[in-house]
Formats: sequence, structure tokens, C-alpha cells
Amino acid sequence: MSQLRNGSSQCLWTSTLFIVLLSMPMTHGAYNYGEALTNTLLFFEAQRSGKLPSNQRVDWRGDSALRDGSDVHVNLTGGYYDAGDNMKFGFSLAFTTTMLAWSSVEMEPELKVHKEHENVLAAIKWATDYLINAHPEPNVLYGQVGDGVSDHACWMRPEDMTTPRPSYRIDAQHPGSDLAAETAAAMAAASLAFAAYDVSYAGKLLGHAKDLFTFAKAYPGLYQNSITNAGAFYASSGYDDELFWAAAWLHRATDDQIYLDYLNEAYGTGGQRSMFAWDDKFVGAQVLMARLALEGKRDGSNKLDEFKGMAEDFICNCAQMGYNNFKKTPGGLLWFLPWNALQYTTTASFVLATYSKYLNTANTFINCNGGTLQASDLLNLARSQVDYILGSNPKGMSYMVGFGTNYPKKVHHRGASIVSIKKSNAAVSCTEGYNTWYNNPAPNPNVLTGALVGGPDQNDAYGDERTNFQQSEPVIATVAPFVGLLAAVA
Repeated sequence: MSQLRNGSSQCLWTSTLFIVLLSMPMTHGAYNYGEALTNTLLFFEAQRSGKLPSNQRVDWRGDSALRDGSDVHVNLTGGYYDAGDNMKFGFSLAFTTTMLAWSSVEMEPELKVHKEHENVLAAIKWATDYLINAHPEPNVLYGQVGDGVSDHACWMRPEDMTTPRPSYRIDAQHPGSDLAAETAAAMAAASLAFAAYDVSYAGKLLGHAKDLFTFAKAYPGLYQNSITNAGAFYASSGYDDELFWAAAWLHRATDDQIYLDYLNEAYGTGGQRSMFAWDDKFVGAQVLMARLALEGKRDGSNKLDEFKGMAEDFICNCAQMGYNNFKKTPGGLLWFLPWNALQYTTTASFVLATYSKYLNTANTFINCNGGTLQASDLLNLARSQVDYILGSNPKGMSYMVGFGTNYPKKVHHRGASIVSIKKSNAAVSCTEGYNTWYNNPAPNPNVLTGALVGGPDQNDAYGDERTNFQQSEPVIATVAPFVGLLAAVA
């Protein structure tokens, strides 16, 4: 009898456990990636500038910067604040938009499974609506709103801003090939994201993308020579990568040979790259071209295979199986540069997850110096980076704000660190913000859900202090690739 009773107890325990497991959120590994994915879209809502929509979910924010563009008689409201400041930097905003759109294009089925596809399209559109307005003429593009110096001298909620909001532009006399081409890439990628859902809007985006690419080629120059205020914040090191990136996206959006011809006739492929980020898009272009090579596309040259070789060199170095392997922290994080380190990790990991899909479709693998990499190897490496960011690290900390219980509480972010205007509508002045809120040792009063902070140093150390902006400031360009990455591993 005792054996029967023990067996019955075991069956009852097993059944109960099975029911509990069925009721739990679907996860892979240790984390609920679906929850983290939802959070990323909430972060973009928290970064919204302009008049907020009725379905705004981040309720501690209010309308802000409603007169942006009034100095030039152009409606430049909307878009996203760049980081913990109240600036709209067009160069990083356009890259963010491209990566959001790439996330949607590449991971659409996965986003739909987690019921986030519509939220991703909304996040893209909040940016592209602004970028459309910022491009009122074929050879005119507004690339920044706000003065970086005065903005960074104040600690104010966006709803209270009294700092100057000048509008800066590039045009034929003041060129910026990098800015124009990156915005072309954003528009082209977004047109693909919307193609099956809003044909008219997708067509409008594609028209802007074509005009901007033409503008970028016709009037060469670095954009910070025209918008000098941007130089201290997002100086571009060159514009060939943006032109490659824009051509690659325009080819994918149109299948027009002229864009492939541009890439074939341009010198080189960008070569081996040491990162993929807002200032270096060669890896992104290489990956898009590698996709064509994996699909068996040929055009009488070996250029596609050269692009593919460069993309795979980058991936091999991520996997520690290349000739110039990228640094990893002792805890296992791919680590590239100290300032906002996670921005490079999320882009590299997005490449791994995307290329994994390409390899699966082509039923092939990568030959590295250190051996072969299968599609599953790439996805597993990408997942390991996601897990590190969400808490599998030496500090046991989630670097996504609001995820888990141990996450950064003193994020370097004006809006999050000052009492919500919904709780106190008394204006907080420039200096009062510093005295009362920036230097306050308490956690931020508003949780910036879904934000990724700058992240740990090369030894896995992190200081959760508002003053430690190198590590504690969130940036939109870091989170955009994380959207697609989370969808891929969820």
C-alpha cells in the first residue's frame, strides 16, 4: 500500500507541476524573452517627443516640444529624444529607425507570435512621420532639433523645456552625405516593413528614400561640417558606409539593378570591420549583400561573395573563431568600446541572429579559421548575449530597466529622474533639476521600462549612479536592434 500511495502522490505531484508549467509564460532558458520584448517597445514610448497619442501606455510622460521647427516654419514635432537628454539627433535617430525596421522585416513572424508586431510598426512610424516632415524638399533635410550645449547644461523634464530648440539642416550648399544616406536607408527599410500593411505609406517612404540617396551622392560631405552642433555628440567618421547601407536597402526594397550596380562599381566592400554601430554601417550592408549571395544571386562579378566573406569574418570574430576575435568580458559579454558598451553588443548579436536565419534558409554553414559555424551556433551565441544583458552576468543584474528585480535604479535620464508632470505640474527649472533631482541619491521616481543602460565595463563592473553617464545612460540606438534580437530568441 505504501508503494501505491507514494506512486499516487508522485502522479498527483507530476500532474500539478505540468498544470503550473502550462500556466507560466513561454520562455527559453532562464528568462521571459517575450516580456523583455514588450518592454523594449515601452521604452520607445517613453522617448517620444511631441503630442502623445491617446493609446500612450507610458503614462508618466506628457506632451513636449510642441513648437519644434517653428523657427524655420516646418513642423518638426515628433520623433524620439536620443538618450537621457532632450535632443533629437537625426543621425542616430535615422540609424535607430533603420534597425527597428530591419527588426520588423526580418523577424515579422516572431513578432506576430508575441503580439508585438503592431507595436513595432507604431514605433517605426513615430520616427518616420518625423523624418518625412524633416525632408520637405529633395535636397533639404533637417538633421537636428535642439542645441546640444544648452540642453546638456540643464536637467529638465521634456515637458518643461526652456532651452533653445533651433532646427539645423543640410542642403546643396551645406551637404551631409552620411546623414542623407542613413535617412534614405531608414526610409527604404521602413517601406519594406509597411509594404504589406499600408501600400500608400510604404510608397511615400520609398520616394523619400530615393530622393535622399540621390541627394547624398550628388553633394558629398560630412554632415557635422554643416551641422557643427552635432560634432561633439555624433560626429561621423565618413559617409561611404552610409551610401553602401542605403544602396543595399534600396535594392532590397525595389529590386532595382541600379542600386546593385552602385555597390558593384563602388570601391571595395568596407573590408573587415571591428564593430557595427551608428557610425559604421558597413557590416549591415555586408550582411544584406551576403543574403543575396546565399540565395544564389549572381551578377557577373564576385562582389557579392566578397561582401559575404566580410560579413562572415565579422561573425567568426564574434564567435571567437576568426583571425581577429573580438574581446569578451570575463563574464562572457562581447565588448567593443567603453562608452555605452551595450550598443555594440546588441547590433553584433542582431547580426548573429539574422545571419542564423539566412543560413537556415540556404541550408549551409560558415567556414571560420577555427572551424565551422552552424545556424544554431549563431543563434546560441546571440542568446548568450541576451541572457547576459538580462541578468546572467557576474553582478546578477539586469541591464534592462524594469526587468526582474535587480536592475539599474538611478538611470541617467532627465524625464525618469524627475517627478512626473502627472504628479506635479509645477515647472522644474534648469538648475533646480540638477539640485533637487540629478544629485538626489534616491532611485528615479519613474521606471524607464525597457531601457538598456550603457552597460558594464570590460571587467563586468557597473556603477548604478546617475552621474556615471558613460555606463548609466540609455540610448535609442542600443534598444532598436534588441527588439529584433529578442524576437529571434524568444
